Amino acid sequence: MEQSGFKVQRNYRVLKYVVDIYGTLPTVLGDIGVVVACKNYEERWKVGMDVIKEMEMSAKALQASKIVVITTSDFSPNAVNYAERKGIKLIDKDDLLILAKKFSKKKETYENTEDYNEERVVEDDDEEYVPSQSSGSSFMSRGRKGSLSGRRRSEASNKLKSWSKTILGSTVGLIIIVLAVSTLVTYLINPNKALLGILRIFIAAVLSYGIVIALERDLMVTLIKGSTVFFVTLIIYIALIIFT
Repeated sequence: MEQSGFKVQRNYRVLKYVVDIYGTLPTVLGDIGVVVACKNYEERWKVGMDVIKEMEMSAKALQASKIVVITTSDFSPNAVNYAERKGIKLIDKDDLLILAKKFSKKKETYENTEDYNEERVVEDDDEEYVPSQSSGSSFMSRGRKGSLSGRRRSEASNKLKSWSKTILGSTVGLIIIVLAVSTLVTYLINPNKALLGILRIFIAAVLSYGIVIALERDLMVTLIKGSTVFFVTLIIYIALIIFT
């Protein structure tokens, strides 16, 4: 959750209950709250209606928009039926295994990328400090300059990637990008005035959810963030239509 921009608080007390994880996602329209219950039960014990009701009361007190209940065992049939009707997310032991496998694969990919980058840096360093004996000082100088130039390009590329990730990870940054791109596309297409507003809204919707889907893997975060970006963009376009 923290990687998705949520501010996370653990063992959060509300009323007479304790919420295992309380996450809030700051947006331009206000904070979006998520309450999470984590139940470490043996397989013979199932999470029942008491836990679901407790989390529902906690979410109501905190005005949270999403409830998630996670367990290492399973849920009772009544709890499953009630959660489906109320839109409560349930994650049992099988779902946990799937999530763990996905996280493991993502971590291995990240570590392999880090190892590859480290090897590239070592190779660059080796090229810099192991000159040819027969080439003379001028060749050594050119080799060192080339190595330094390559390293600077790599550092600049890493900084650019970092800035891009920061901007795209920000809700405000996404809103600005969606506004700019949708306005530019409609300007290039140059439709008639009757279609201009509809086309801008359509492009904004595609960009709002498309960019977030490309960045996020959590469906809940994708829906929340994508809807926020699109809703704010829509309000701005409506305001522009009214006041211009």
